[in-house]
Amino acid sequence: MSIATGQATRPLIGQVAKRPSILSRVIAHRTDYLYVLPAIIVMLVVIAFPIYYTIELSFFRTPPNLQMRDKIWTGIDNYRTVLSSSVFHEVTIQTIIWTAASTFFAFLLGLGAALSLHREFIGRGVMRALLLIPYVISAVAASYVWKWLYHSDFGVIGAISVQLGFTDEPINFLDNRQTVLASLIVVNIWKEFSFAMVMLMAGLQTVPDQLIRAAQVDGANAWNRFWHVTFPHLKGVSMVTVLLLMVANFNSFIIPFVMTGGGPADASHIWITHIYQLAFGRQQWGIASAYAVILFVVMMALGYFYVKALTRGDEARAG
Repeated sequence: MSIATGQATRPLIGQVAKRPSILSRVIAHRTDYLYVLPAIIVMLVVIAFPIYYTIELSFFRTPPNLQMRDKIWTGIDNYRTVLSSSVFHEVTIQTIIWTAASTFFAFLLGLGAALSLHREFIGRGVMRALLLIPYVISAVAASYVWKWLYHSDFGVIGAISVQLGFTDEPINFLDNRQTVLASLIVVNIWKEFSFAMVMLMAGLQTVPDQLIRAAQVDGANAWNRFWHVTFPHLKGVSMVTVLLLMVANFNSFIIPFVMTGGGPADASHIWITHIYQLAFGRQQWGIASAYAVILFVVMMALGYFYVKALTRGDEARAG
């Protein structure tokens, strides 16, 4: 009897258990959701509502006082205005140049610094501390320091260039449309390369020393050891680092705003500073909201690739 009972309660071979529904799983873990409910409420208030409000404003023409009862429905006219604007095209090109150049050179300098500091030498700890200073210093403080360094009359860089005979007069870095964006990119690279250095130094810890020694025994030179042994182990962390730098550069507001405010003649505006000017300078809330929604879509796309890069290893192990 007991055997029969045991056989009756044993699941049949090949029988697939029915997967519980989402609602049943939520009910089963209702206590867990209660613990995170305060955080969910804060996120809805701080994140979800502003996103919804911005998307709603992007379909209206609003007065400067931002009274919602006075707004006028315009449909997608704000998006048409933004996408057809010559200023939008100019700012988009500047944003692409800003993001691509800052990301590429910050990653390249960070990689070089990480490879240099990965070796044993006297004073390595001091060098690490010195190279971390740009990353830990306040962006506002760094912007004001570099603004004075670039100053056309009292700047140290201009004075040194004149004393060394490189130029006849101090270089006008920030008030010249031809040089202002490149000057800001230099500051941004200086500020961000330390982050890439830290990330890549962590990645270098995962490279097996046995493979490096084996390649060295086989006669591989330094470049071949790096390209065929070290760099393949850095692909994952490199992808994450590049994506994080791109996201940070798309949202980089402090350096261009503090140093130039988007000038001269909008030559240093990028998307986020131009959105700020439209909203709080010209009080064109609807157009600024449409602009912000476009930026939000771009950031969501970058976020998708970032998550894919993070979960690539898990998917490979699961497969």
